[in-house]
Amino acid sequence: MQICIIGAGAWGTALAIHFAQNGQQVSLWTREREHATAMRAERSNTGYLKNFPFPATLSIADTPPPRPDLVIIATPTAGLRGSLQTLRQWGWSNIPLLTACKGFEQGSGLLPHQVARQELPDNSRIGILSGPSFAQELAQQLPCAVTLASSNLPWVESLAAELSSAVLRLYANDDMVGVGVGGAVKNVMAIAVGIADGLQYGLNARAALMTRGLAEINRLALALGAKQTTLMGLAGMGDLILTCTGALSRNRQVGLKLAEGKPLPTILAELGHVAEGVYTIREAGVQAAKLGIDMPITRILNELLDGKINVGSVAERLMLREIRVE
Repeated sequence: MQICIIGAGAWGTALAIHFAQNGQQVSLWTREREHATAMRAERSNTGYLKNFPFPATLSIADTPPPRPDLVIIATPTAGLRGSLQTLRQWGWSNIPLLTACKGFEQGSGLLPHQVARQELPDNSRIGILSGPSFAQELAQQLPCAVTLASSNLPWVESLAAELSSAVLRLYANDDMVGVGVGGAVKNVMAIAVGIADGLQYGLNARAALMTRGLAEINRLALALGAKQTTLMGLAGMGDLILTCTGALSRNRQVGLKLAEGKPLPTILAELGHVAEGVYTIREAGVQAAKLGIDMPITRILNELLDGKINVGSVAERLMLREIRVE
C-alpha cells in the first residue's frame, strides 16, 4: 500500500517509521522545506523523534508526492483544516483518509472527523486512528493497540486487517464520536492528574481523578451521541490510563510543570511539542455549557487557566465539591 502521512511531528514520524518497517511504501510530508531537507540529509527526524533512523521505504516530501492509496493526517488539530484544504488542491479529495489528531477544533468545537467531512463532503472513506499510543514506543516497535473508527464499517474493517501487524494491532469501530471525544478529553484529565501528582497528593487522588475524569468523558460523549462501550475500550479508558500515568505524556507534563508554579507559556515553550489538552480544556468547557453537562474537572481547569484560582487550589476545589451519588 502507498501511504502519505501529512505532518512530520513525533506522531506522524512514528507512524511513518512503523508502516515503512512493515511493508508499506510511505511518504512523510511536511510543508516546511528546511525540515524536509534536514530529514532527507539525516534520514531521521532529530527535531521531533531523535535516534530513530528512517527505513529505506520511507521518503520525505515537501511537494505533492505520488498519489497514494491512503492519507493519514497527523498534524495538531489546529493544522487539520489547512491540511484537508491542501488535499483538495492536490485533487486528493476522494482518497481514503484517516485523521490521527486528538482534540476539538478551536472556535467551531468540531471533532477531527467532522472537520474532514466539512472539507471533503464527497469522501465516503473517512476514519479516525486513535487510542493509547506514545510515538516513541511505536517507533521502537513496542506492542501497541489502537482503534480505527469510521461510519463506513466494511472499509475500516478491511483497512484494519490490512494494516495490523505483530506490533500495531488495529481494532475497527463505527463510533466516530466516541473515539473522537475519548481521544480529546483524556488530555484534559491528564493535565489534572499531572497537577495532583506534582503536588504530591498521592495515588489515591490519582485514582479518584482518573475515575471521575472518565465519568466526565462519558457524559460529554454520550450527550454527543457516542456509544457507552466505546468509552470503556482503547479509545476511552485505555487512552485515559496511558496519558494520565505515562512519563512520555506531554499533557501530564503540563500538569506537573503547572504544579511547580511555572507559567503556561513557559511550559509550552519548554515542551517544544503541542499539548492538545491545553486547547481542549476551553473547547470541552464550551461544549459542556452548551449541552448542560456537568464537567467539574474541566471547569476548574478553565478557572485555573483564566487566573481565577491558583494551582494549589485545584485539588482542594475538586475534593470540596458537593457530595453526590456516584
